[in-house]
Amino acid sequence: LQKSNTAAFLIALVANICRSHSFQTAHTKFCTRRKFKHFFLLFPEGISPSTNRRSHFVAARAGKSANEVEEGSKSSPFWRAREDCWRPDVSDVERISWGMPAKKKGTGSRGMPHRLNEDERRSFDQARRKGFLEVYGSAWRSQRRDAPLLNSYRNLMDARGRPMVVLHKSNPNSSGGVDVLDRLVVDLSPLRLPEEFLRVELELKEKVMKEMNLEGGLKIDDENDVDENADDEESEGNEPILDLGSSDDSWENRPIYQLPPYSLSWEVSRQEGKQLGKYVGEVFDVPEKKATASKKPKGVKPGKGRRHGGYGIG
Repeated sequence: LQKSNTAAFLIALVANICRSHSFQTAHTKFCTRRKFKHFFLLFPEGISPSTNRRSHFVAARAGKSANEVEEGSKSSPFWRAREDCWRPDVSDVERISWGMPAKKKGTGSRGMPHRLNEDERRSFDQARRKGFLEVYGSAWRSQRRDAPLLNSYRNLMDARGRPMVVLHKSNPNSSGGVDVLDRLVVDLSPLRLPEEFLRVELELKEKVMKEMNLEGGLKIDDENDVDENADDEESEGNEPILDLGSSDDSWENRPIYQLPPYSLSWEVSRQEGKQLGKYVGEVFDVPEKKATASKKPKGVKPGKGRRHGGYGIG
């Protein structure tokens, strides 16, 4: 009798446990459905609460509604860069600026110096953070018979698909003053879209006039200089520079040092030049927020020019 009572008690206990478990499972499923139901009622388009809060926070700081912020983020800029083309890697641009060989063929040229000295390296690193390059005069270096700093910076802008912004500061006179104004130059050739250069030029002039109240933006014609120096360039081993009327294949496949610049310039004071350079750099998203000072790689030794047995990359 005791055994039969014990068995009945165990059977009743197991049955109660099963009922309790089934009730908890059903209750959990019901609560889960209710929770997701309310979730999709609050956010019908599947937008997460964090995204919604962030949009309203940005809108509150800007004094706009969330819809205006979303529409503004979707609007495209007035410029774009060619994507389906050959471009160097940023790492290779840094390597040849130290005189080291690039991994991708065509990044540098023996007839086009890219190696930077200590002062040029400092200006190069500052330009990556500020969004525009500052040089004195034409940045010409007589030892290399060229401007390695401009060559390396233009190569970097081509790798990133950004226009090159350079402030050419006039050299002081004997009394310490300045006789002529500085010149800010914007080169659109790294975008590699010659059919859109004119449109970007006009819109950039309009933006500068509206924001900075500065007239200018004169087109720099370099065709005569290219024609006069073509023989010298070929004799130095560098391939001739093409003209703006070249086919799209040239802008897709050629390195930037074989393509002509498309430059605009403004004559400005020193303060205006820095303000304009910063503004144009931000317009084209040139500054690198995470750029750090360059560190000299191991095993790098002073380079030699081609006339002294080197490769002409220093």
